[in-house]
Amino acid sequence: MSEVPVLVSHTLCPYVQRAAIALTEKGVPFERIYIDLSNKPEWFQKISPLGKVPVLKVGDESLFESAAIVEYLEDVYQNPLHPVDPVKRAQHRAYMEMGSNILNGIGGLYNAPDEAAFGAKAKELRQRFERLEADLGEGPFFAGETFTLVDAVFGPIFRYFDVFDQIGDFGVLTGLEKVARWRKALSERQSVKEAVSTEYPALLRTFLQKRNSHIAKLAA
Repeated sequence: MSEVPVLVSHTLCPYVQRAAIALTEKGVPFERIYIDLSNKPEWFQKISPLGKVPVLKVGDESLFESAAIVEYLEDVYQNPLHPVDPVKRAQHRAYMEMGSNILNGIGGLYNAPDEAAFGAKAKELRQRFERLEADLGEGPFFAGETFTLVDAVFGPIFRYFDVFDQIGDFGVLTGLEKVARWRKALSERQSVKEAVSTEYPALLRTFLQKRNSHIAKLAA
């Protein structure tokens, strides 16, 4: 394709990151435009029906929702990130949805107003990762040696914990050896590292400190 896609982004959005990772893994040159979601430009509201990022601009067309975007990339570009087998491909899509569920849980964690609510959210997240620990193989990635879209989803998830670990031990990932190995492999993957700016950890910490929540007190 001759057109260079444009990824409309926000500095902290994990869903933007998965799209950026997929583009990089496929070797697709792309541009990025960053917007302020608290002050959305008019042109953005016209191309994003839900008012969310990412949006991928392809020529005169605009695609919204990260799941739709990464599936489009699979359809159009080489270097597939889904398994060939239809059953395994469906399973991978299900784990990608599980990743979105975990991101919702992370949002619940950093928005929890007090210690009790925070502890309950941490416990729920722990249960999700315990299930992943049981399902993972020997790695280094979700499907073994091959990097897939499931990895593109979980790279941004683990990035939250890089900052959380600086604040305290929440017990979510403690003792999960396979998860830890997966997390390390993703942190070293070039596409995952390049999905955010070098300012990301500081920006996320500032974001957390501004919440009216338990984690803001811990991060202060």
